[in-house]
Amino acid sequence: MPNENHQLRVPLDKLRRRCDPSELPYETTAQAPLLQDFIGQERAVRAMQFGLSMRAPGYNIYVAGPPGTGKSTYVQAVVAQAAAGQAVPDDWCFLYNFANPDQPMAVSLPSGDGQIFKKDMEELISDLRAIIPKTFEGADYEQNKQAIISELEQQIQKEMEALRQEAAAAGFAMKQGSGGMMFLPLKDGRRMSPEEFEALAPEEQREIENKVRYFQQKLEEVINSGRILEKKAKKKIQELEKQIAGYAVGPLVERLQEKYRQFPRIVRYLGEVAEDITRHLEHFKTAEAPKTSIFNLYADPQDIFNRYKVNLFVNNEETKGSPVIIESNPYYYNLFGKIEYRSVMGSLSTDFTMLKAGAIHRANGGYLVLQAKDVLADPLAWEALKKALKNRQTIIENIGEQYRIAPTASLRPEPIPLDVKVVLIGSHYLYHLLYALDEDFQKFFKVKVDFDTEMSRTPENLNNYAAFIGSVCRREKLKHFDRTGLAELIEYGSRLCGDQNKLSTRFNEVVQIIYEAAAWAETEGAEHVGAPHVRRAIEERVYRSSRLEEKIHEMIRQGKLLVDTRGAAVGQVNGLSVIDIGDYSFGKPSRITAKVFMGQEGVVNIERETRMSGRLHTKGVLTLAGFLGDRFAQDKPLRLSARITFEQLYEGVDGDSASSAELYALLSAISGLPVKQGIAVTGSVSQNGEIQPVGGVTEKIEGFFAVCKIKGLTGEEGVIIPHQNVDNLMLKHEIMEAVKEGMFHIYAVRTVEEGISLLTGKPAGTRGADGKYPENTVFYLVDKKLREYAEGLSSFGSKEKSNQEQASGANGQQETVQKEYNKRGRKQ
Repeated sequence: MPNENHQLRVPLDKLRRRCDPSELPYETTAQAPLLQDFIGQERAVRAMQFGLSMRAPGYNIYVAGPPGTGKSTYVQAVVAQAAAGQAVPDDWCFLYNFANPDQPMAVSLPSGDGQIFKKDMEELISDLRAIIPKTFEGADYEQNKQAIISELEQQIQKEMEALRQEAAAAGFAMKQGSGGMMFLPLKDGRRMSPEEFEALAPEEQREIENKVRYFQQKLEEVINSGRILEKKAKKKIQELEKQIAGYAVGPLVERLQEKYRQFPRIVRYLGEVAEDITRHLEHFKTAEAPKTSIFNLYADPQDIFNRYKVNLFVNNEETKGSPVIIESNPYYYNLFGKIEYRSVMGSLSTDFTMLKAGAIHRANGGYLVLQAKDVLADPLAWEALKKALKNRQTIIENIGEQYRIAPTASLRPEPIPLDVKVVLIGSHYLYHLLYALDEDFQKFFKVKVDFDTEMSRTPENLNNYAAFIGSVCRREKLKHFDRTGLAELIEYGSRLCGDQNKLSTRFNEVVQIIYEAAAWAETEGAEHVGAPHVRRAIEERVYRSSRLEEKIHEMIRQGKLLVDTRGAAVGQVNGLSVIDIGDYSFGKPSRITAKVFMGQEGVVNIERETRMSGRLHTKGVLTLAGFLGDRFAQDKPLRLSARITFEQLYEGVDGDSASSAELYALLSAISGLPVKQGIAVTGSVSQNGEIQPVGGVTEKIEGFFAVCKIKGLTGEEGVIIPHQNVDNLMLKHEIMEAVKEGMFHIYAVRTVEEGISLLTGKPAGTRGADGKYPENTVFYLVDKKLREYAEGLSSFGSKEKSNQEQASGANGQQETVQKEYNKRGRKQ
């Protein structure tokens, strides 16, 4: 057995893959070349290049990966690089819609021309407000206007004079009274008195009254004719004003139309501006602002001129290449813009100049980078984003417009065509959740950029790691790392990913150690950052987060948590688990006990019965029955009752990494052989008795080693691990020294037989041709005990059946006697 144990021990050089500083090509990271490309993510890089090159609809990108892998940094860099070589998109302007003011027009112009057009319109209106008043101050305008007015007055006077003469011929005088024009009857050239009128015969009175009514009607006709003439005169004056204003407006507008002749919508808009100005000349003929009343006290006197403004909605004048917009707060209004309102005497009003762009408008023609978690936090934003990608246009509307019970008057701006590639950054969990539950997600995000947390530990990647560390030191102006410090940091990279042949790509955590190691080197006044500084940074980082671990160790030291590391015990094994508290994880030993007795309940997991067991742990325990049946129930029924539990477990358990330890405890309990308490166990087991790999072996070993130090190392302590997990070991230097001195041991096993032999000091035994195990082996004792249980239970069952038959026979005879007695009694 000692030789066999020695063969199962993991050699010292396999417990931690060292990085020999002499293998590194640089004395310090200052000599390392500049980092050109993103390292360790070949799959993600190829997917990203494909996604950026695809211009077809729906080929937006989802960048998936755990935090700290550099997703956001990479996306920003590679998207900016791709955008730099692309064309600058157009500017977008909103203009007043003279035909439908509630629907502002969206007009695109080449980059930079939007600002120029805005200034041109401002200058046009400014010039017209200065020129038009001067135009109407000229003598020609006043003469022509006065001529129209004089002509009107002459026509009205002519008709009034004709009516006066007709009335005089009929014996009436036309006089102006307080109530208007009156027709008075005359007698002998003078006004007839009321007494004279009363003295007339009734027929003469009626004749006079009829004539008065006739002349009143004629007067109404003259007045109506005057009104018509007045309207004609007013129209002539307006035409005169338009004609005169046209001399001022026409050349200026035509000059702009010629300048923007390549843009038909602009040319048409300028023509509408000219027409609208001639319709509102009263606002241009004076430079003074119109007076306000109590009803428009808060109105903007410049409102009439706002319609001629240009709302430069998206300005790409300063953009180099296509735009890259990284929206860190993607709630609805930040993404899709908004319609702002101003408050006027308790009511809200708006116009096209108050339309504000969102991130998706600024990114139009380029790239929009968003964090998936933040977008999904606002359901309206996510739905609006999908709608925009589906329709390939973006609509500006405020939240809730589509949910109003009663529709309200508001602006409905013209939609803007959308050409944007959206890059979502998030976790794998969110990706799979959206892919499964949101049918639109599959249509609009067809490219997945999958970030890994590790890369191969090759010479090329070691050089890339050195270049990365050097770039961080240069960027942050830190002390550079020497060979020893660089080697220690590379080993830390392997420890982070739990694999001797890999390096971690969780660069955030690596950068934190770079910062902290450089700080310790600065504190000590060292020229470069060496291995001692890196080790101290790691140790201090662990110390800041290990309060819970120390509390558990204290309870073990005080005997409150029962863990034995010396001697041997039947049916008792030290299992190992990992506790993850977020920023720190550590191993914790737990006492696993098993009790067996005659019965037919099989293996019962107490944690499962109390609902403290997860599904994976339950599966591991149920596997034990399969192993026992395969090894020991081929020639007899498997009849036993067993109870397995984690002692002092209060928080629940999951995972199958303790199934081998539970099996060892069960075999010990059945065979009666004690198990060494100084050796802890981790590993899952198959029904065939194969030991299978598990996670967290480094933390588990370090956790048990810490407990053994508390109890006192004797040289007998160690840990059994699956042989497949050897390349996952990156143990602390302290454990390496203990193993080197023979005070601690790591064993790698392939089968249950190897493990139980280590724990009991006896061979497991191999079934012979006769189906029996050799004497003085573990399996022989197990098989013997299970046979005793089976036979004992069968014998107990036979005796109980015989007793039941005898009792049944006696009861039958008594019933027969009773029936005969009753029969005779009835006859008598």
